[in-house]
Parts: sequence; structure tokens; C-alpha cells
Amino acid sequence: MDATLLDAEAEAAVLRVYRQVFAVLAREAGAMIVDPELLDVDQAILDAFAEAGSDGMTVEQATQACRSFPHDLVVRRFEVLRQYGAITKLVDRPNELRHRAAFAPYVMLMFLRRMSVQGGQGELHQLLTLEAHSVSDPRATEDEGQASILRLTKVFRLLGNELAILVSTSTTAQLRENAQLAWGNERLIEQAEKVHRIVLERWPTLHRDCTQLRMALAAYADAVQLAAGRLVERAGTTRALGLLPIETWLSFTRGSDTEVLAGVLDGLLFDAAAPDFSPETMLEAVETGRRTGTARMAPPRPSAETEAPESAAATDREDLRAEAERVLAGRDSVSIVSVVDDAGDWVTARRVLAELTAAHLHDELDYELVWSDGMRIDPSAGTPWATEGSFRRVTR
Repeated sequence: MDATLLDAEAEAAVLRVYRQVFAVLAREAGAMIVDPELLDVDQAILDAFAEAGSDGMTVEQATQACRSFPHDLVVRRFEVLRQYGAITKLVDRPNELRHRAAFAPYVMLMFLRRMSVQGGQGELHQLLTLEAHSVSDPRATEDEGQASILRLTKVFRLLGNELAILVSTSTTAQLRENAQLAWGNERLIEQAEKVHRIVLERWPTLHRDCTQLRMALAAYADAVQLAAGRLVERAGTTRALGLLPIETWLSFTRGSDTEVLAGVLDGLLFDAAAPDFSPETMLEAVETGRRTGTARMAPPRPSAETEAPESAAATDREDLRAEAERVLAGRDSVSIVSVVDDAGDWVTARRVLAELTAAHLHDELDYELVWSDGMRIDPSAGTPWATEGSFRRVTR
């Protein structure tokens, strides 16, 4: 009976902390946040409690401290945090007005902010470091070593499974958005292998569990290679600048002069007729202008007797060639203003120009897109503003 009560008490303590931590994600008592502004409201409320000191705060004081947000919104979030145990009465008695806040929700907010910037890689590195210290402790037991190996096995299985699914079912844009899953993978695998070596040397009886970890690491490494291969293949033809990690861009901008920085965007198309679009949106339009659809895994390699199927890159090349020839219509050069006018509206013209830009950037196609400094302005045209230039064949 005592053991059962102790187990129930331990489970209740875990549930209590769990509710406090995830209170910052609850929109209402049983739902999840869908508006990022609510996270800012939660952080403002917890910031106010941190400044209030040991005297705590009332609801009215919290709304005054968070007056940059709507009053009703702060009151509602305050009540949600209170329902989940993240905010409790200063003294557990009826009619108590002052409250105190737990630290767990704020830690969760910090974790979420870091996850959004680093993609969880920093936390995973720290986890592996802690696991290595834990199993290296002379007081560590075999059960603790087994638990550590099982935790890491599940982590890398989930990572590998997620990447494998993204590679086989998602578009290149979706894969690029999750590219942080593949960053720093060599270092992650090295750290996990270090934990594996320590556990296997100290407790040889855990070799079966260690084998499962090695298999999970191998599957993760294979998934990373597949993901990197797809991203590199697409980046080579679309100049998808977003594939590079932010550290690379920071180093590049700090060590480059003005001409080199300007050269990065040479040949890229920007939507001058609708300047409200952000550069990121325009880059996405250039990358996805061909509408190739969802990419699929390559089939098994055929035997020597049969003709090998054409690759996705070759298909893209021929699609671009066909579009370029359609625009040229047997001519060696065509005016960009004519191309824009023939399209009729800017949405159609933007798609055509995106494909011409891709043909210009393709290493295996003999076409060139040249812009000049002039601009045609005609209010009666479908696209009133059109930059002058030409699309032409070139001899390499």
C-alpha cells in the first residue's frame, strides 16, 4: 500500500510540473495556442511576476503591467495559466487576491524561443553532453546506463524517421524548412557514439541495447545523406539561397565588400511591379515557378539491358528548354517588354519570367537573360511597369 501511494505521489508531481510547463501553450483549458501573440502575452505576464518580487501580484496589477496588450486578452491568459497551475494563490485561502508564478512556464518559453532559432540542435548537443557525464559517473548503475542508451535510441530514431518521411513525401520547400534537422549531424553522431562506447565498456551485458543505438545512428546518417542530396540537387538549379545556415551568411557578409555582396543576387528576379512582396517571397516564387510537384524517391537502378529512366534534373532541363523555345518562337532574341505584354497580366508574366530566369541560371542550357537600365511605363498595358531587357540564345 505504501509503495502504491508513493508511486501515485510521484506521478502526481510529474503531472503537476508537466501542466505548469505546457500552460504557455494552452489557448484555453483544453486547446493549443494558434496565435504567436499569445506567447508574448504569457511572457509579459511572467516577466511582470519576476519584477514583482516575493509580494506577488493581483490580476489588476498584472493587467496594468501588461497594458501594451488588450486587457481582456491578458485576463484570459492569466486565468488559463492559473487553471494549469503555472500561477497559484500566494496563500491557499478563500478570497486571496495575490498570486505567485512558477518558474517552469518561463523555462518552457525560453526553450521555445531557442528551438525556433536553432531548431533544437543546441538542446540535443547539451542532452548528449549530459548523458556522457551521467554514464561516466563512478556512481552510475547499469540501469542508468541502459536508460541513457534507450533515450538516445528513441531520439535518433525519431530524427531519422522524420527526415526519411520528409525526403520521400515532401516538396523541396518543405524539406528546406526542416533543414536544421540535418545540421551538425556529424558532431551529434560522434557524441552519441561516445556515450555508446562508455556504456559498452562499463556494462558489456548491455550490448543488445547498444546495438539498437548503433542501428538508429546509421539510419539517421542515411536519412541525412538522402536529405542533403535532394537539397543540393535542387539548390544547384534554383540557387536556393535559403539552404545555407545563418552562420554561413553572417561570415560571408562580414568578410565581403560591396561588389561581392551585390553579386549574390545577380540574375535573381524581383517583383518590381508589386513591391509589397518581401524578398523571401520573391525567392520562393523563383524557386517554385516551374511547379514540378512533389518529388519522389528514385526507383531502383535498372539493369544494363534496359534504358535508364530520365532523372528529375534532366526533366527540369527539358521543361525549361521547351518554355524558352516557346518564348523565342524561332527567333534568336526577344524583348522582355514583349514577353510581359504577351502574357497579358503580371501574375502570368511573373511565372514566365521565373522560368526564363531559371533557364538563364541553368548550366546546361544556352540561354541568357540580360536586363538594361531602361523601363517602359504604359498605363494602358496589362503590366504598366516593365523593365527593358532581352532573352536570347548564346553560343558557349
